[in-house]
Amino acid sequence: MIRTLIVDDDALTLELHRSYLARIDGFIIAGECTGARAAVSAVLEHARDEPYDLVLLDITMPDGSGIDVLRALRARAASVDVIAITGVRDAESVRQMAALGVYQYLVKPFPFAVFEERLRAYREHREQARSTAGEATQSEIDALLGRSTGVIPLPKGLSSDTLQKVTAELRTSGALSASEAAERLGMSRVSARRYLEHLTSTGFVQRSARYGARGRPETEYAWSRRVG
Repeated sequence: MIRTLIVDDDALTLELHRSYLARIDGFIIAGECTGARAAVSAVLEHARDEPYDLVLLDITMPDGSGIDVLRALRARAASVDVIAITGVRDAESVRQMAALGVYQYLVKPFPFAVFEERLRAYREHREQARSTAGEATQSEIDALLGRSTGVIPLPKGLSSDTLQKVTAELRTSGALSASEAAERLGMSRVSARRYLEHLTSTGFVQRSARYGARGRPETEYAWSRRVG
């Protein structure tokens, strides 16, 4: 079993990742932390007896960043694998994490299917690394050094950049109808509704009826509290 430490300062996100990981064979949740300093201490304290194999690491935390955590661990020769799970998208953070040997950089929000695909890829990579001995072939070297980059594609006609904008607006503005989202984002109502329905189908958004003074109820979309 792959002993996994989950690090995130948000309780709802911890709960979500805990439930996701429990659905994938081969992993066991061996610990949880809500801060950068606690994460470093946890990994180092377990380095000799029952070490962690994998850390699911948030980047933004009150007492430090995931980059700080990874730097501290590498400075102490900790060989634990790390998958960054974060809402931080700037290129410099990605470059720094990559330079420090992060295995994956997974940007929130994402559905379970994406999480599962990345964790399964990591599990296969780990099994390949453990089974390779002696002189490695080129394909084995590629597998040992490789990074899984597979993603679940968006439906045709949707873009990841626009999806991020819709997501950000919904998380900060509360419940919105398709018309309200379209007006705020400067897009058509039909396009806004497609993004909102996609987020609903992947479990990030909850759909409900808004009853007004007259006429048919309007559909409104709200960010799911389970996602964080």
